[in-house]
Amino acid sequence: MERVPAEAEAHRLHFTGDEAADALLTRDPFALLAGMLLDQQMPMERAFSGPWRLAQRLNAESLDPRRIAAMDRESFAAIMATPPAVHRFPGSMATRLQGLARHVVDAYDGDAAALWSTAGSGDELLARLTALPGFGEQKARIFVAVLGKRLGIHPPGWREAAGQYGTAGSRRSVADVEDADSIAQVRAYKQAHKQETKKTSS
Repeated sequence: MERVPAEAEAHRLHFTGDEAADALLTRDPFALLAGMLLDQQMPMERAFSGPWRLAQRLNAESLDPRRIAAMDRESFAAIMATPPAVHRFPGSMATRLQGLARHVVDAYDGDAAALWSTAGSGDELLARLTALPGFGEQKARIFVAVLGKRLGIHPPGWREAAGQYGTAGSRRSVADVEDADSIAQVRAYKQAHKQETKKTSS
């Protein structure tokens, strides 16, 4: 694995616009995975704020996948749905989040960071991410790019595994978010891409 530059190790995520929520994503690998899972059908900032909101409701400083996996399904869904709901679809996302937690517990002994810290290549990392409940290929590639661009985690071939999301200087996804301005640029790209897709399919 490539050496991680000191500046990358010290880099802090800026996905939500909220200092406490971003700090949780930066220090807690499972919270970051959970935020990526929640990042669909709602604004990026709100999705990635979900882990912090959930941690507050669990009276915890971080998200423990063992605890989440072991919780009663209905109780956990109720926590997710308490206004303001953690996600636009709290019931289905509660099920997916518990599934993600169980996978991390079963496959990585509860250590979410082991998912990428023990991956020997970008392809292996991508395969591991694609195997996660709630992660399709696109989401997995974006997360590879998040790890590489934002956190300096560079298994050999990570840019190739990330596909278009690994391109330096792009503004395609959350992996390219550095500040409020870049959030706006990513949102503009997504909206333009969505409109282009509609034109192509019509």
